[in-house]
Amino acid sequence: MFIDSSSAFATTLSSLILVMRDHVKRFAAKAAVLLAAIIGLGGCDGASARPAVSRTTPPESTQFRLPTGAVLDPAVRSVELGSLPLAIAAHPGGRYVVALLSGWREQGIQSFDRATGRVVQTVRLPAAFLGVAFNRAGDTLYVSGGFRDVVYEFGWQDGRATLIDSIPLSERARRLGQRYPAGIALSPDGRTLFVAENLSDSLAVVDIASHRVRQRLPLGRYPYGVVTTRGGEVFASAWGDKVFAFKANASGTLTPDRQLAAGRHPSALLLDRDESRLFVASATTDRVTVLDVRSRERVAELADPPPAGPDEGSTPNALALSTDGRRLFVAEADNNAVAVFELGAKTMGRQSGRARDTLAGRIPVDWYPTALLSLGDTLLVVSGKGRHTSPNPDGPTPYRPAPAGGHAYTLGQLNGSLMSISLSALEPASLAAFTKRVAASNGWNKGARPRAAYPPFEHVIYVIKENRTYDQVLGDLSQGDGDSSLVFFPRNNTPNHHALAERFGIFDRFFVNAEVSADGHNWSMGAYATDYVEKTDASNYSKRGRTYDYEGTNRGAGSRFIPEDDVSEPANGYLWNLAQRGGISFRNYGEFVSRDAASSALRYIGNKPFLKAHTNNEYPGFDLDVPDQHRIDVWRRDFERDVRAGTLPQLTILRLPNDHTAALKAGALTPRSLVADNDLAFGRLIEALS
Repeated sequence: MFIDSSSAFATTLSSLILVMRDHVKRFAAKAAVLLAAIIGLGGCDGASARPAVSRTTPPESTQFRLPTGAVLDPAVRSVELGSLPLAIAAHPGGRYVVALLSGWREQGIQSFDRATGRVVQTVRLPAAFLGVAFNRAGDTLYVSGGFRDVVYEFGWQDGRATLIDSIPLSERARRLGQRYPAGIALSPDGRTLFVAENLSDSLAVVDIASHRVRQRLPLGRYPYGVVTTRGGEVFASAWGDKVFAFKANASGTLTPDRQLAAGRHPSALLLDRDESRLFVASATTDRVTVLDVRSRERVAELADPPPAGPDEGSTPNALALSTDGRRLFVAEADNNAVAVFELGAKTMGRQSGRARDTLAGRIPVDWYPTALLSLGDTLLVVSGKGRHTSPNPDGPTPYRPAPAGGHAYTLGQLNGSLMSISLSALEPASLAAFTKRVAASNGWNKGARPRAAYPPFEHVIYVIKENRTYDQVLGDLSQGDGDSSLVFFPRNNTPNHHALAERFGIFDRFFVNAEVSADGHNWSMGAYATDYVEKTDASNYSKRGRTYDYEGTNRGAGSRFIPEDDVSEPANGYLWNLAQRGGISFRNYGEFVSRDAASSALRYIGNKPFLKAHTNNEYPGFDLDVPDQHRIDVWRRDFERDVRAGTLPQLTILRLPNDHTAALKAGALTPRSLVADNDLAFGRLIEALS
C-alpha cells in the first residue's frame, strides 16, 4: 500500500495493531505485509502543496475545507490578524484589545478597535510568546519577549502602543533563550510583574519600578500561564507538570504554598469574578479542572472530548466565563469550535443553581482557536490559524528555500483571525444549530463507524518519509488527479515510487495533515499533535530560540533518561505504546532517536524508554549526510536474519528521510540526487520483502 500523506493513517495503523493481536495467533502461514509509505510529512524546505480546494482566496461562502479534511463553518465572519496569534488582552476601557502574534512570519502585537472592527496598529518585535497584560490604569502594556529574555514595556494611548523600554530577565550577558518569558500577570497594586519563564522552569518576580528581578521561584517543566488574586495570591501552570500556588508577602515577594494536581498538561488558567474558583485547561486529556481557591481542592472536572471519541483530540486550550459566571467557554483547538458549559452550583461555589455541569453545545469558529475573552455580551475568539490555507505553486521548492517572512511557505500562510460572537444570541435553539454545524464540519454526524474488516496482517512495516507532496513526485501520472507543472522528481528520478503507485494504488486525493516535520512526525507516531507542538514549532522553525522539542526530545536532548512523558507526548502515548500494551513484537529503525554522544561509534538511541529497548542502534536517524542505502543495508541484515529464524517483528517502523533534501546547500547532494538515493532504498526494501 502506497500512501502519499501524513494524515490520519496513524489512527488506522493503531487499529491495525489491535487486528494483528487478534489474528497473529490464528494465522501462522506466510505473513501478510502492510507497507505504509508516508511521503508528505512537510518540513523546513516548505514543499509546495495542493489542498482539497484549489483557490488562493476563501470562497464567498464562509465554509472552507482544510487539508486536514475538516470543514470550517464559522458562526460569524472574522477579521484577519497576523501570524499565529496565541493570546489576547483587553484595555480597561473596553474599546481596544491587543492580540499577541507568535508565528513563523512575524511576532509582535496588534491593536484591534472593537468600535470600528479594524486592526489599527501592528508592532513587530524580535520575538513574542503568550504573555500580554495591561496595568490597571490602562496606560502601560506588557508583552513577553520570547527568546529575547525580556518583557517589553509599552506606553498606551488612543489604541496605540509605543515601545518605552524592555525589562531584562537576566542581569548579565548570556546566550538568549534561557528564560523565554511566557504568561505574565500584575500584582493588585501594579508594582510587581509575575513572569512564567518557559525554558528555565521558574517564576520571576519583577519589580517594575527598578526593572529588576526581585525573586525567582522554581516551577515545574515549561511554565505557561500566571494569574493573581486581589489578595495577592499567585497561581502558575506548568505545561509539563502541575499548577503551583504562592502566597504574597508584605515585602512584595512570594512564598511557595502548594502544588495542585489539575490534570496532565495544564496550561490556560482562569479565575472567576469572586476568585473562589480557578479553572485549568488540560489540552491533551480533553479536561478542564476546577479548583477551590481557598481549600486548594478539586471541586469538579469538566469532560470535553469529541462525541464518541477518545479522551484526546478536542484540545481545550483557552477559557472564558460569562459575566454572570454561569457559562464557561472553552476553546477547542482541534475541533475548530468553542464549547459552552452550563456550570452547576458546586462548580460555581454557590448555594443554589443547576445540579450538575453540562456541555450545552458548541460554537463553530475558525481554524485552531487559541484565546478567548468575554466582554459583557460579547465573546471574542482568536484563532491561531485563521480562516483558510491555500496552494502555493509559486512558493518554496526543493531548489528554492523559503525566504524569511514569506507568505507562501506552509507556516507563513497561517494568518490568525478574531471574531466577535453575541452571547445573547446563544439561546438553546441557536446553540443547538451551531452544535450540529460543528458536528458536520468534523464528520461526527456520520454515525458509528463500521467495524473495519482488515486482512489477516501478521506483519506491518511502517515507512516514514519526508516533505514531498503528491504532485512533486507523482504529478506526472496520467491516471491521477495531479498537476504536472509541479513535478520535481519525475519517473526517471523515482522509478520505484512510480511503479509501486501504478501497481498498488495512487491515492491522489490524500492531503498533508501537518505543516512541518515537527507536527508531522508526532502526528504519524501518535495520531495527534499536542498544543505544545502547535504553539512552539513556528518559533523553532523561524530560529527564534526554541530547541526542537519534538520526536521525543526536550530542549535539544533526548528524553530517554526521563521516566515521565515528554511535553509533546500525547496522553495516550505513541504507536509503540499501543504495541507494548497489545503484546505486539516491535522494532524501530531511526524514528524518534538521538545520536549517542557517549559513544565514539555512530550509535542511535530511542528517545523513549520502551523505544530505547526496541531500536536498532546502528540505524541512523535524520542525517542527510548518511545515504539511505546505508540505512537499508542495516535493516536488511536484521530482516534476513529474522526471516531465517522466524523472528520478524509484527510491527516495524522504518525511517527513510533523504527525500527531505537539502535544497542547494553548499557541499550537500542535490535534491534529485537525494531523492534518487531515497527511491533506490525504497525499491530495495520492496525487493527484500518480495
